[in-house]
Amino acid sequence: MDTVPTVPKPIHYPETDGKPMGETDVHIDALIYLRDHFRDAPQVYVAGNMFLYYEEGNPTACVAPDVFVVQGVGKHERRTYRLWEEGQPPAVVFEITSRGTRLEDLGTKRAVYAMLGVQEYFVYDPLGEYLRPPLQGYRLHKGEYQRLLSAGEEGLTSQVLGLELRVEAGHLRVVDPATGERLLTPAELHAARRAEATARRAEATARQAAEVRAAAAEAELERLRAELARLRGGI
Repeated sequence: MDTVPTVPKPIHYPETDGKPMGETDVHIDALIYLRDHFRDAPQVYVAGNMFLYYEEGNPTACVAPDVFVVQGVGKHERRTYRLWEEGQPPAVVFEITSRGTRLEDLGTKRAVYAMLGVQEYFVYDPLGEYLRPPLQGYRLHKGEYQRLLSAGEEGLTSQVLGLELRVEAGHLRVVDPATGERLLTPAELHAARRAEATARRAEATARQAAEVRAAAAEAELERLRAELARLRGGI
């Protein structure tokens, strides 16, 4: 009797584990910093709190970096990041760590990121619960992570991204060393855009007022010319 070939069931790669994402202002800010900075780079993709699957056919082989940057892929929207489809591992990963996640962040995840070839790995302890200093970084060398040394107040440098990371007044800041400018936080960016919009409105109002004054002056001049012509005609 002929056997009916079985069709393998498609493998499901979940987009969530059903648990609420523990988003914090810190890594939301970092994500927006980097997205805004690389907005004009067509082959730089920035994401966060997304499942990254690294072994085809094995949905358990995944991690969910707080923030990761991939170079050499497009910016189109994704629900998950599947390494075998993309062909590029993240170049840089950021984890916002705490006392409760430190074993995973400095153990399991660090080992996985090294295995995947993530060139730089940064961990930040915003509450200062256990990391001293609270911002630490690693760079891959011959398959192993080497700890980056902090350059005093200059913080840590990401050679891959060409950016500096600093902790200032308890906040993680990202600095463009080429210009010395800090990448704006969402609040700062919003304030800057509001200030710019206010300045544009003020400029438009001033321009309109100047045009009204100029028109009034021109009308008065025409009136005086007409009056002068009338007086001359009456002589």
